[in-house]
Amino acid sequence: MTVPKGKLIIIGGAVDMNTNLSAQEDILKPDHLKFFEQGILKRIITESAKQTGSIVEVITTASQIPELVSEEYTEAFNYLLVNHIGVMDIRKREDTANPEYLERLRKADVVMFCGGDQLRLSSIFGGTEFLQIMKARYENEHFVIAGTSAGAAAASTNMIYRGQSSKALIKGEVQITAGLGFIDSVIIDTHFVQRGRIGRLLYAVASNPGMLGIGLGEDAGLLITEGTMMEAIGSGLTILVNGRKMAETNIYDVEMGSPVSIKNMRVSVMSIFDKYDLLQNQLIIKKSAQTEDGAFIAAPGS
Repeated sequence: MTVPKGKLIIIGGAVDMNTNLSAQEDILKPDHLKFFEQGILKRIITESAKQTGSIVEVITTASQIPELVSEEYTEAFNYLLVNHIGVMDIRKREDTANPEYLERLRKADVVMFCGGDQLRLSSIFGGTEFLQIMKARYENEHFVIAGTSAGAAAASTNMIYRGQSSKALIKGEVQITAGLGFIDSVIIDTHFVQRGRIGRLLYAVASNPGMLGIGLGEDAGLLITEGTMMEAIGSGLTILVNGRKMAETNIYDVEMGSPVSIKNMRVSVMSIFDKYDLLQNQLIIKKSAQTEDGAFIAAPGS
């Protein structure tokens, strides 16, 4: 097993702006922008080897409104004193072969995938030279890959791309396909608490109990180092669904369209600074919201 030298940061998304945009669009609500910037986005930069001197490339592929999204993230990173920010406006597979984009990818310190539709990410980047370069840099260099909403959901080898929350525990409702493959043995869902997606994750894990289900709330993220150690970051909650000790399910017996039953699925909750070791399958709860140097973290709006 190769231990990646890079870092992966997955984020559950930010609060909906209550616009008429697609429900999957991931736009930062103004009154949450400051904490999101100072918390999760700042952590992305501090985890980069060059910190504020980093070259950051924002990939807007998943979004239906890439111009607006790129402006939001450029402004947010500028606020954090990061000035080397580029936007890769990749809208179709042939764009991934653009020599300029490939060269910029080779020079970047941080790549940030925005929210939207994760199926666009898997279908546009899957099997491309662009994705191969990104994986090689993540495995062999001090390179940071970050993704929010769809960008987080697509980070794993397997990803959920469809399934209504209210019908998630009906056989056949939740659809799973191949993701970008930065991390194995997990499946990730986003906007988890706010959109009531527990059923989607329960179904996904029941169908493959060897995967750990990760439900990222809004303003919640995980910093993943060495491919296996996950640290909770941000103000929100992360729900873990572990099926390894699941006693029984009828998911393989019932007809398509029928309800699914699950017995003894284990559920855990992570909050800021908690850690989870994927190798040991163990949650380590931090006793207080305190940084390693002893400083306490202020709540949003305090």
